[in-house]
Amino acid sequence: MRVLIGCNFQKEGSLELAAKISALLSESGFEPSVYGKCSEYARQMGARIVETPAICDFVVTVGGDGTIIKWGKVAAEHDIPLLGVNMGRLGFMATLEPHEISRIPEILGGELTISRRILLECKVFREEREIFSERVMNDVILSRSSVSKLPEFVVSCGGAELSRVRADGVIFSTPTGSTAYSLSAGGPILSPDLECIEFTALCPHTLFNRPMIFSDKQILTVRVNHYQNSKATFSVDGGSGIPLFEGDALQVMRSRLTLGLIETGSGFYGAVRSKLMTPLK
Repeated sequence: MRVLIGCNFQKEGSLELAAKISALLSESGFEPSVYGKCSEYARQMGARIVETPAICDFVVTVGGDGTIIKWGKVAAEHDIPLLGVNMGRLGFMATLEPHEISRIPEILGGELTISRRILLECKVFREEREIFSERVMNDVILSRSSVSKLPEFVVSCGGAELSRVRADGVIFSTPTGSTAYSLSAGGPILSPDLECIEFTALCPHTLFNRPMIFSDKQILTVRVNHYQNSKATFSVDGGSGIPLFEGDALQVMRSRLTLGLIETGSGFYGAVRSKLMTPLK
């Protein structure tokens, strides 16, 4: 079986750890493989270069949650289960820590526990023409530009206007992304197997505001009313901010894709306890 290794080489020690994982896989009868920019490090990792991820059976990532997001979209596109090894600070979606990599061959060769996660689609329309489209694993964030006055964000659901709020921004997240920026903004933690879209406002200028949960069958639309030359941008999964002009319509809806995250041990709720609750003691 082929295992695609996706690595964040900006993390110190990640290449060395990826090489150790590659050696473990080879010794256990797996075929470690690399793709894309990772191919530049194939020799150092002791892995084979593949032309497409489609021929691989598993994806193993070495990095933080950002690495899982990047390779998770690749894995979802080809319906390949993904196992994360944490080299980041929190690594909430990662199953294993670096000292646990010896378990990888046993996990991949055994009976898998798969946590199925929905993805979203983000589209932007300008004068009724689609100018942007990207899949979303964690969240879509609309925010005011730095030193800008507060814009008004107009949110509609299924074509019906739902909310007009002046705020630093708004967040639309998957259940997976509910433990990211949305959590910091006061949103709830959602069980990752739910199929829904979470909406949370960022520092809204109102006394009455609560996060909302929408059915994954809904299409949510946001328009920005600029106030005194205020400016707004949007970003997907922590990417760079892209300007959103007055009259643009940003739509968020469920993607046809899902990602299968391989879990071990206590899984999601164990991660909530150990990585989110413990520091509060």
